[in-house]
Amino acid sequence: MATYECPKCGMSVNATCGKCDAPLVNNTLKLDDGNEVQISECPNGHGKIKSPMCCGQDMSCSL
Repeated sequence: MATYECPKCGMSVNATCGKCDAPLVNNTLKLDDGNEVQISECPNGHGKIKSPMCCGQDMSCSL
């Protein structure tokens, strides 16, 4: 399961899919401009989300 943690305050978040309750898996999404965005996605193909935010910045997740 992907665990996101705020580098500023240390809060952490685990996420599951709302449709099938499967733990989301950490991954990266390559954008058209070549940049990469850290995401969590459902292993059963129900979608993906951008990393959550805390303290005004993206939370990070180790790959």
